[in-house]
Order: sequence, then structure tokens, then C-alpha cells
Amino acid sequence: MSYFNFISRFLFLLTVLFVGMGASPAEADKKHVIKFATLAPEGSSWMKSMRGLAKKVKKATDGHVTFRFYPGGVSGDEKDVIRKMRIGQLHGAGFTGVGLGQILPEVRVLDLPFLFNTDEEIQHIYSKMSDYYSARYEDKGYVLLGWVPVGWVHFFSRHPIRTVDDLRQSKSWMWEGDPLVEQAYEGLGVQPIPLSITDVLLSLQTGMVDTVYSSTQGALALQWFTKVKHVTRLRMGYATGGVLISKKKFDKLPQPYQTAVKKIATECLLELVQLIQEDNLKAHKVLEKNDVKWVGLPDEKEMGRFREAGAAARKNMAGKYFPPELLGRVLGHLKEFRHR
Repeated sequence: MSYFNFISRFLFLLTVLFVGMGASPAEADKKHVIKFATLAPEGSSWMKSMRGLAKKVKKATDGHVTFRFYPGGVSGDEKDVIRKMRIGQLHGAGFTGVGLGQILPEVRVLDLPFLFNTDEEIQHIYSKMSDYYSARYEDKGYVLLGWVPVGWVHFFSRHPIRTVDDLRQSKSWMWEGDPLVEQAYEGLGVQPIPLSITDVLLSLQTGMVDTVYSSTQGALALQWFTKVKHVTRLRMGYATGGVLISKKKFDKLPQPYQTAVKKIATECLLELVQLIQEDNLKAHKVLEKNDVKWVGLPDEKEMGRFREAGAAARKNMAGKYFPPELLGRVLGHLKEFRHR
């Protein structure tokens, strides 16, 4: 065999090998940088976990897939991040339910107010609905790498919130463009003040708003706890969250790298969920040390008024933001779990 024929055959076999692995030689050598944004600040469990994920991905892909992070909201509110992902300035992000819902409104079923009672109920619904939502995000042009719920949401306020009337008399913030909270507040007769999440701290400082809602860890990370005096035992709901990557960017990764990213993300995000739950519990003690006082649960009559508002929100949103059949499916899974 001539030297030329030997080299030709060798290159052919090498190409076949890489195609079988899902990557051409050129693709295997290409560097892929995933630009990733999040509201979570540097030093938080969120960012520590994401940097750990990035380190593992870099090692698994021999340095060919790396992450460049934009933490602490430097890329703007979640709607700004989505816009930048659509034009390719960013490729991935960690979102709360608000951002997830701007892409796929029906995901907000998981955020419905006064719907869940326990962590076990939530885990059951996630296990039942995860495949459905993954497929729907793919249809929208995104890859769902995993769920990272924010946690239970409480009211943080200057004045104690014990009743629906207390909430009505407050200057309540609402995340601008969030139809779910808008509907819940409408059911409660509350006139909220819509603001971007990045404007909330300043608005608390100036007195433009005096009541906000957040997980306990979120209130710490965003420094909102420094401007309030009370936090409710009442939980408004359970805030979902997740990590998305642009499908256009993800599809540019060779198949072996896609597999590695998904596998590592699944492992790291499951660990992060546990960390966030622990951080939310630890935050309870930090709030108490900083003289943020807990407000006891409302009496049964007032609890009924809050639950009615949640039911009204579900009714008003069904058919507009998510199919009634989807809501029925979730409620069915919930009923089944509760009657075990």
C-alpha cells in the first residue's frame, strides 16, 4: 500500500470514528463557551454549585466546553436574560418560575399560590411532570437541564401581615410582568406595585414598597431582609426554578459533550436542590439574629380567605396561561398523593 493510500485510509477511518462518536475531528477540537447568567450572587450556594458543575464539565470534555458566568443580576432581570439568549448574547441561565414562565407560561402551574402543603407533595408533582415540561421546552428551543426550586415563599414586611386586610393596607411589591401573582393579588383585593426585581431593594429603602415576597434564602441573598421587620409563617406558595440552555447552542456541542453536560448537570443540580433547602432553613436563624420577627399563622378563617384567592387565581389563569387539562392533571396527581 502506498504512503498516500495509507494516509487516506487512516483519515477515512478517523472520520468514521468521530462521526460514530457524534463529533468530527474539527468539532472535537473546537472550544465551546457557554455564557450563563443568574440572579444569584457570587458566593451563594447557587454559584458555588454552578462553578463546580463548570469545573466537572471542563474536565469531562478535556477543556472543550467551558462556562462564563454573569452572576448577581449583572445581565439584568430575567426578561432581559431571555432576550439576550434569543439573540445569542447569552446561552444559558438559572431562572425562577417568572423567567421559566415567560418562555413557557404553562410551567407556572408549579408556582400556583396556596396549592401545596408539603415538600413531599411538590416532589411528587415534579416527578410526574418533569418529562412533559422537558419536551415542551425543547419545542420552544431550550434544553431543560434540571429543576432548582427556590423554595417556600413568605411575605416580608415592615408591618406584620396577619390578615388579608393587613396585606391590602400594605405597599406590596409584585414582580413586574408576573401574571400569577397579579391574579393572586386580584383575588385578595390587593393593589400591588409592579417593579423589576433589581429595583426592589432601592424601593424598600425609599419606602415605595414595604412588603415583598421571597424564600428566606432569597431575602438574604438580595439583602431585602435588611429593610423589613417581619416575615410570615404563612407561605404564599412554592417557587419553582430551573436551568435552561439554548437548544441552538446545545446542538452545536458534539454528542459526547451533550451527554456529559446533561449527566453532570443532573448530578450537580440534585445536590443544589438539597443545599437550597438547607440554606432556607439556615436563613430562618439568620433572620432571627437580625431582629426580623416571625408572624404566626393566620386563624382558620383568614387561611380560608388566602386559599380562596389561590383558587381564584387558578380559575382565572386556566385557559389563558395554561390549558385547563394541564391544571386538572396536576390537581389529579396531587389528590392521588394526598389520599394514599
